[in-house]
Amino acid sequence: MHEVRINNTKLILKIGDITEEEVDAIVNAANPTLLGGGGVDGAIHAKGGPKILEECKKIGGCKPGEAVITTGGNLKAKYVIHTVGPIWHGGSNGEEEILKRAYINSLKIAKHNKVKTISFPSISTGAYGYPVELASKVALSSIIDFIKGDDFFEEVRMVLFKEKDYHVYLRALESLSK
Repeated sequence: MHEVRINNTKLILKIGDITEEEVDAIVNAANPTLLGGGGVDGAIHAKGGPKILEECKKIGGCKPGEAVITTGGNLKAKYVIHTVGPIWHGGSNGEEEILKRAYINSLKIAKHNKVKTISFPSISTGAYGYPVELASKVALSSIIDFIKGDDFFEEVRMVLFKEKDYHVYLRALESLSK
C-alpha cells in the first residue's frame, strides 16, 4: 500500500478486491447497460446481490464517461457508483477524454451524495483494452486535479487487482509528483 496526502485527502494505492472495500462507495467499471458483465462489474453484481441490479434496471443505462449511483446491496460499501469507461480503439477516438470524465463524474456524484471515502478500480483496462500505463496517468491526474480543487473527500483509493497494475500506478503517481 502507498499513501500520499493532497490537501486533507488521503490518496491510497493498494492491491486488493474492490468488493471487499470498507468505504462509503466503490466505483464499478460498468458496461452501458448496467446489467452486469465480467471482471469488476460481474464481481460487484455477484457479491452485492439483486438489489443493485434492480436499481440499475430502473436507471436504464449509462453513457461512456457518465456515472450513476445505486445502493451497495450486500457489499460493505453503502453505495456503488457505476461509470462506463471507453473501449480502447488506439487512442485517437477520444478515449482519454471519456476516461477522464468517468473519474471526474464519479467524484462529482460521490460528493453530491456526501460520500467521504471512495474506492476506484482501474477503469477500462480489462475487457475494454485500455493500456494500463496510459490509463493510470489519466486516472491519477484526474483524481488529483479534482481533489486539489475540492477538499471534500477524506480518502480516495485506487484498488488494483493485480500486483503488476499496482506497480504501474505507483510509477505513474511518482511521475505525476515530480
